[in-house]
Amino acid sequence: MNKQLTPENATVGYIGLGIMGLPAARNLLKAKYKVHAWARREESLAPFVKDGGEVADDPAALAQVCDAVICNVSDTPDVEQVLLGGGGVRGVIDGCKQGALIIDMSTISPEATKQMSQKFAAKGAMMLDAPVSGGEKGAIDGTLTFMVGGETEAFARAMPLFQAMGKTITHIGASGAGQTAKACNQIIIGATISGVAEAFRLARASGVDLAKVREALLGGFANSKVLEIHGKRIIDNDYAPGFKAKLHEKDIRVALSAAATSGVKLPSAELFASRLQKLLARGNGDQDSAAAATVLDEE
Repeated sequence: MNKQLTPENATVGYIGLGIMGLPAARNLLKAKYKVHAWARREESLAPFVKDGGEVADDPAALAQVCDAVICNVSDTPDVEQVLLGGGGVRGVIDGCKQGALIIDMSTISPEATKQMSQKFAAKGAMMLDAPVSGGEKGAIDGTLTFMVGGETEAFARAMPLFQAMGKTITHIGASGAGQTAKACNQIIIGATISGVAEAFRLARASGVDLAKVREALLGGFANSKVLEIHGKRIIDNDYAPGFKAKLHEKDIRVALSAAATSGVKLPSAELFASRLQKLLARGNGDQDSAAAATVLDEE
């Protein structure tokens, strides 16, 4: 039970083959793992099967043949459905082996994570919350950043899996700690998008070349990935998603809910949430979350 899960001794299940899940699952295949998958949308399975993956009938059937099951879906209710079952779906918990390892790469509620972890423990399985940062490119390149919560033993067993998909892998603490770290990540990205958008608004109003401003700032203390990547999106007015606004809005809601539970206020997160909500109200939830910059013109 304490062995690391390597391609030689482990079969892996993957649930959720979206913009992040499909490339991550492909990287597991490249690392020579035998990988089975289940997805709500059958069309998302085709490229996975073409690369050598196998398909399960439902999450429970997936769990029956896998030593580890990775979940990468949109929101807390989605994770609860595929892991615990409901809504006509047999969950992972209905089929998981004794000693199985469940890894949730979704971004969801820390509190819900703790509750699910306890339910899997009662079944003799371990669960890690392992939300990621790095976007679609990081998933494709295998350079994702993992923020992991759960037992040290489970983290050690999962390390080869994380290394097949990511580069920076940090055990944050107990169950739910990974989700808390991801909430912090999303707050910082959102606040920085707002800051870059406001800076560019000042530059534009002053008649200054935005590209030159960005070039100068990239060489100083204001440099960041947000300025580098989202700053260019804002200048080019090109919001094809790396990370969809509707998903960032969900993540900020998770952060604000956790803050309410802890009795703290997050003013910058609240401001960014309001900008994302306005963007979604326009019907632009599938744009990159950097498109929140366009909402400033309404304020």
